[in-house]
Amino acid sequence: MVVAFKVTGGEQGGWAVLRVSGELDLVTSPVLRQRVHDEVAEGRHSLVLDLSDVYFCDSSGVGVLIASRRLIRSCRGRLRLILPARGAAEGSHVNRVLGALGVRRLFDVYADLADALDDGTEPLSA
Repeated sequence: MVVAFKVTGGEQGGWAVLRVSGELDLVTSPVLRQRVHDEVAEGRHSLVLDLSDVYFCDSSGVGVLIASRRLIRSCRGRLRLILPARGAAEGSHVNRVLGALGVRRLFDVYADLADALDDGTEPLSA
């Protein structure tokens, strides 16, 4: 079974939104890294990474998330991750990996896109 890795993007409410699907690993993480860099180069410093459809993430994927956070912060921007509500209850793979490595607390995580785009909604607790 071959599952395609995809990163699609758009803008919503002043936020650049990148929807990521598939496996985020050594082979695919450079694609996400480049897309984040492209968004920042275009002047978009408020970024939402929708990881709802990422079912596997290894250390290189985590490295890209941390590097993205560092890049966005250096531009005085904002980075938000979407891990679906069921992820917190059932333990989505990305959520488990971030938690196991002790880096989950570094990110503002939201249950869905609507919450991530709403500045009045608090992130989910780590």
